[in-house]
Amino acid sequence: MTIPRPAATPSGTRTASSGEIRGLTGLRAVAAVWVVLFHFHFTPLPGVAEVAGVLGPLVTSGALGVDLFFVLSGFVIAHTYLDELGPGLRVRGTVRFLWARACRLWPVYLLVLHVFGAWLILRATLDPAGPIAFQAVQPVLDVGQYLQQLVLVQLWDDPYFDGASWVGSTWSISAEWLAYLLFPVAALVLFRMRRLPLAVLAGGSVLLMVPMAWSYLALGSPYFPWSWLVRILCGFGAGALAYLVVRGLRRTQAVRRVASVVAAVVPVVVAAGLLLGELAGPGRGGAVIVLFPVLVAALAVADRGPAMLLSTRVFGYGGRLSYGLYLVHIPLFEVYWFALERTPWLAAPTIGAHAVGVVVLLSTPAVAAWTYHLVEEPSRRRLRALAPAVERLPLRLAIALQLLRARPIALPDVAASSDGALATAAARFAAKREAHARLAGADAGALSQPRHAASPLRPATLATALAKAQHRRAAHRKELDLWADYERAEYIRGGYLHAGF
Repeated sequence: MTIPRPAATPSGTRTASSGEIRGLTGLRAVAAVWVVLFHFHFTPLPGVAEVAGVLGPLVTSGALGVDLFFVLSGFVIAHTYLDELGPGLRVRGTVRFLWARACRLWPVYLLVLHVFGAWLILRATLDPAGPIAFQAVQPVLDVGQYLQQLVLVQLWDDPYFDGASWVGSTWSISAEWLAYLLFPVAALVLFRMRRLPLAVLAGGSVLLMVPMAWSYLALGSPYFPWSWLVRILCGFGAGALAYLVVRGLRRTQAVRRVASVVAAVVPVVVAAGLLLGELAGPGRGGAVIVLFPVLVAALAVADRGPAMLLSTRVFGYGGRLSYGLYLVHIPLFEVYWFALERTPWLAAPTIGAHAVGVVVLLSTPAVAAWTYHLVEEPSRRRLRALAPAVERLPLRLAIALQLLRARPIALPDVAASSDGALATAAARFAAKREAHARLAGADAGALSQPRHAASPLRPATLATALAKAQHRRAAHRKELDLWADYERAEYIRGGYLHAGF
């Protein structure tokens, strides 16, 4: 059973027009704030370490927010595009999908990349021997790296994400772009898995998170060679399988009630697992990552409890700002950390210093809102308007490279008939159809009878009615108008009457 996009659950957790699952949009806000707090706890300001010590792994394990983003992306992308891309691999549909994702990723990313890139170049110019970024591995500033950053492939040839991106957090954007490029092929497999037993799909979703959970249990860390690739492929795939589980559920009140309970219990179990895991060793609590697909799937079905809270306008707005928040917080923190190094009073244990730290932390959502309203949304709308032209680019490129050649059709000369403009247009239309038939090696007479024509055993269909309408005589119509009508009729006949439906 597919997710009924126009329908709304009783709690209003699903919008009526776009198919957006509001609970998951709100969860994006939670994941983004978790990552922001994780990075801010590295601030060398008296009091920050103490607060982080009280909250413990609830803050210091905030890197898990990235994995939660990956699972969310897999679920939402499958929810939105699986029915379109799953039946078959089509160039136009694939281009449309990738263009939509590029319109979502690039505008704000390019803004942040160039503004922060200018900051890095300034630091490198003023202090060539010193570090240019607060990263364990310093990023390389050259033309080749710039081009890689520009097209979001900077991570693909590096086993570790440290130092791969100029803006430290954008390594995950590069990883997610790889997942988007692979999704049209993965959709072919996922679409054919949709009828598997729900227990198999649910088990597969959880099992995909086991490699990273094992890394936390064995190493206390998600960092090992090519760990970024494991994180994106497993997280994205787990989210997509979680969608297949939700897709197959019958949406009864009992199912929604159980999902609401699960959505309320899982966050508590995650928090408890993070706290108790520290008793076994640093970072061991990260094994709770296996519960992320369960949480996402439960919130997609639930209509009570946390789902209602995450579906409120505040969390929904935060979810829409989450991408911008994820991009801008590192540049803001880097400038602030640089100021802490150069200005002693900012690092002093004073009220003024702490007030500045709070202002910097609270400024991140404000800057994210600015980029959302002035850059992200306007750019996305304008770029999406170019989608029809972009979809035709592969065909035009193939013709330009002579991979495809347009076959000319010779039309016989047709003299104007005594019946006037309508008969002349009809004659030209018939001549064109005959030329197409000769080119295809088909009998023109066979094409004259549509496959949906009425018969003693089959009543006339709408398609037959449209075909008959071509022969009606129109009054006070110019020949160009009539020719356009016949062109549209030919498109209908070619696309529908002979489609065999």
